[in-house]
Amino acid sequence: MRKMFSVHCTLLHDGAVFLQITSRAASKTYLLIIDNSDLGGSNEVDKLMGRVESTFVKYFSSGNRRKGVKLLRPRNKVERHRTTFTLGILTGCSVALVVSVIVTIHARGLIQHEGGEQYMNIMFPLYRYYFSTSEIIEWIPRDYETLNQWPYMCSLFVFIFLHMFMYGINTYLWRRFRVNYPFIFGLKSGTELGFREIFLLASALSVLTLAAVLSNLDMEMDPRTQRYQTLTELVPAGLVMVLLLITFCPFNIIYRSSRFFLIRCTWHCLLAPFYKVTFSDFFLADQLTSQVQAFRSVQFYICYYGWGDFKRRSNQCLESKVKGTFWKIVAASSSGVTTIFNTYWDIVMDWGLLRKKARNPWLRDKLLISNKAVYFVAMIVNILLRLVWMQLVLDFDEAPFLHRRVVITLVACLEILRRGIWNFFRLENEHFNNVEKYRAIKLSPLPFYYDDQKCL
Repeated sequence: MRKMFSVHCTLLHDGAVFLQITSRAASKTYLLIIDNSDLGGSNEVDKLMGRVESTFVKYFSSGNRRKGVKLLRPRNKVERHRTTFTLGILTGCSVALVVSVIVTIHARGLIQHEGGEQYMNIMFPLYRYYFSTSEIIEWIPRDYETLNQWPYMCSLFVFIFLHMFMYGINTYLWRRFRVNYPFIFGLKSGTELGFREIFLLASALSVLTLAAVLSNLDMEMDPRTQRYQTLTELVPAGLVMVLLLITFCPFNIIYRSSRFFLIRCTWHCLLAPFYKVTFSDFFLADQLTSQVQAFRSVQFYICYYGWGDFKRRSNQCLESKVKGTFWKIVAASSSGVTTIFNTYWDIVMDWGLLRKKARNPWLRDKLLISNKAVYFVAMIVNILLRLVWMQLVLDFDEAPFLHRRVVITLVACLEILRRGIWNFFRLENEHFNNVEKYRAIKLSPLPFYYDDQKCL
């Protein structure tokens, strides 16, 4: 209100601004009338704003005027150019490190080196860094039995990177289509991460991971570091420890408010019966359901460094497969029912689509995207990617040109991509529900939260 009033006064009193906007010069008579009018000389608006502030401070901030005024006048987040600059540098470093890893493996003949196959079977599952299909086929060991431990591509860090990348795209699209995601997640105004900050964190993670892979390779192949084999084996564990220290760092660095918000939501997910579940809590829980392979990688870390003899590079953490026709039928049946139910829940309940009598047939009354075909394509893609998980249960996990581990990893990446698509339409539906129920307005966030439980 104050901003709109000041703009109007500026337009009415400033002859230069009036001339610039209307292309006409304001006459002296016009300016004199404006100065003597109630709009130009009355202070009723200031008095009204003062009463509104006093009422808000009394009832919504427990008499704390500083807190109340801060909520009523939130500061807009300032975009910093150094974020974009640093993002570009880290992206370039990631590309350079990818080339360095590939060149190092080719130049030093890691696969043909004595013990190279054992190194690839044990150490690379801790990273499972990505290589192209042609390089994978070229480096496949001749012994088919060893393929059960052959790690071609992504694992823990790559799955996390891909999820962060998709969330960054979601954030860009939400801001592009004016979805009020900070209010929906319950984030404090001005502290939410934009897509640049998310891409910056993702690129930093990729640089750390690739640097660890390259250093591990160099220490493995350099004769001068052969006596430090134990230290070489601990490089992946050291990378995990660095990420954990950054996540739980109590100092106000590296987006502390966002890190603590993530930790708090994770804690609420783990102890859901003892806490009130909010939208951000079950939204995070949905994200975690798409990171099954990442959790398996964590299990591999625990098994390898906890119960395995990592000093001798001995791996006893083998995967178990469901055997027997009966158990396969049970697994396929239960997975089929779960897939059908989850697909229905995604489209009808989470996205709010397939409304036959809606203003937009088989969609919903309000849509952010004008092209309706996008919604139908998203529904089809969601169904197909849901069905992809079935191939793992039915043992359709091998292809003529790809090994089983490659297929499993591709399926995990496709699930993360599906979750990214789900995120956009889920928040779109929640945004419109907030608008219709007057829990938020479409363009700017309200400074307080409604307690829906009191209305029940």
